[in-house]
Parts: sequence; C-alpha cells; structure tokens
Amino acid sequence: MRDVRKRQRAVPGDVVAFTRFVLCGGGVGVAAGFAVAALSSQVPWALANAVVTAGSTVVATDLHARFTFGAGGRATWRQHVQSAGSAAAAYAVTCLAMAVLRASVDSPGPLCEQAVYLSASALAGVARFAVLRLVVFARGRSRGAAVVPAPLTRPVPRDRTAAPADREALCPAA
Repeated sequence: MRDVRKRQRAVPGDVVAFTRFVLCGGGVGVAAGFAVAALSSQVPWALANAVVTAGSTVVATDLHARFTFGAGGRATWRQHVQSAGSAAAAYAVTCLAMAVLRASVDSPGPLCEQAVYLSASALAGVARFAVLRLVVFARGRSRGAAVVPAPLTRPVPRDRTAAPADREALCPAA
C-alpha cells in the first residue's frame, strides 16, 4: 500500500503543468528543429520531419509522463499511441506551414525556415498540451475504461412545493 501511495503523485495545476510542458516539450522541440534542419540536407524535408517527429514524440511523451503531468513513471503503450495521434496532427501542421513558406518565398533562408517551423510547432504544441492534459494523462478514470458520455437529456425534477395551479401550468395533464 505504501508503494502505491509513493507512485501516486499529486496532479500539478494547469499553470505548473503548462510550464513543465513548455520546458520539456519545448526543449525537445528546439532540438527536433535542429535535427530536422540537419537531416533534411541528406533526405527530403518531409521524411526528415517524419523521422524526427516520431523520435521526439517518444522522448517527449516519456518526459511528460514523468514530469509534466505527474503520472508517476514511464508512459504506457496506450499513452504513447494516444500521444502519437496528437503528434501526427502536429506533423501535419508543420508540413503545411513549410509548404506555404516554400510556395510563397522562392528560397527561404535557414533562419526563416526555423522561425516558421518553430512557430508552427508552438501552435501545434498548445493544442497538444490540451489533448495530453485532458485525454492522454487524464486522472480519475481507470486505464482500460472507456469514456462514457453523460446522457444528452436529464429529467427535470418536479417542484413539489408549487401551488396546484402552478403544477398544472408546469405539467399539464395529457
């Protein structure tokens, strides 16, 4: 029982979690930006981005499990798979941003490419934080449980203290 309590960490507040997310994810993102730039001189940019995104997602997901969201250890396979979905969306955003840059600027310099890439990554990162916080590392549900949505309609409680005439107005006889 004591080991279970040690592993359960307090869930950090939104500001603390976002700060940790920016530090961990941002650090990995900046390193990924340089890795993409270096690798893209050897292979097509989209392939370099895909390889770097896959590797950096694994590293970042593990860091987020350990430090950002207080999960208490390494990320599970389920968390890695769910995180990969948000990383795929981030990959699409960065590819789109770079395609727009290259379509609008004849020969962008490395500094311009880095600025666009990191800006797109930051935008995708904010959305990724929300997904990781609210879905991937959400607490309060069992690991294997499916999320069951609340019913769309709820019965309206009857006002038993209303006068008989008011009851008639609220619930007319059929």
